Amino acid sequence: MLAAGLSVIFGLMDVLNLAHGSFYMLGAYVGLTVLGVSGNFWLALIAAPVALGVIGALIEVVFFRRIYREGHLMQVLLTFGFTLVFVDLIRWRFGPQTHSLPTPPGLEGAVHILGVSFASYKLFVILFASVVALGLLLAWRRSRVGAILRAGVADREMLGLLGIDLKRVFTGTFAFGAALAGLAGVVVGPYLGVYPGMDESILVLVLVVVVVGGLGSIEGAILGSLLIGLANAIGPLVLGGFEAASIFAVMAIVLLVRPQGLLGRRQ
Repeated sequence: MLAAGLSVIFGLMDVLNLAHGSFYMLGAYVGLTVLGVSGNFWLALIAAPVALGVIGALIEVVFFRRIYREGHLMQVLLTFGFTLVFVDLIRWRFGPQTHSLPTPPGLEGAVHILGVSFASYKLFVILFASVVALGLLLAWRRSRVGAILRAGVADREMLGLLGIDLKRVFTGTFAFGAALAGLAGVVVGPYLGVYPGMDESILVLVLVVVVVGGLGSIEGAILGSLLIGLANAIGPLVLGGFEAASIFAVMAIVLLVRPQGLLGRRQ
């Protein structure tokens, strides 16, 4: 979910958004707040992406529209500044400790499959992510919005000449990417915890996934996520304490063979 949003934002808007991990963290804390007030996990699952979509739209309109032509250095400085501001706001409001989102009713315990125990909630996460991935693929390939985004990734100047309002497309894309990140933050809360700085631990993985999959490709983001996820899981078993080495080794191999990523377009 994180990689899909970031990949399309980078591929379409040419924006290097280092604050994307902060949207994930903010989504987790929005979910924590809503859950504390309502006691309903499913309401939190809806509220977080809505809130982050609004925040993402405001940030794009107020800040990013002013720096599109300033290059990636200005974008990196601005978005890195956002990460510092957001994490300090979280520490000020919620404190430095780790919080835990309770597992939704009905998803506690474990499921036994072929003699192996799997946590019920983790199986839910796999199913939920698969449904979201399928929905993204269908929208990307079969909807008018998906066609506009794919055309924008290929040639956004031509898209503008065809009468498409690029400002509106950019705002919607950025808001949707932020909403996906917020949704991911709530989904992982029950088993990874919610804490200041959780954005740092995920952002590097997301950037690696985007590079491996290829910019501007939903399919690439999904394929890259599966590949890097497997490397992240199997690496510690093979390399001991060098699990990070397995991730970057996969990225290096992919870039040597296909510099544009697995499903990216050669510029």
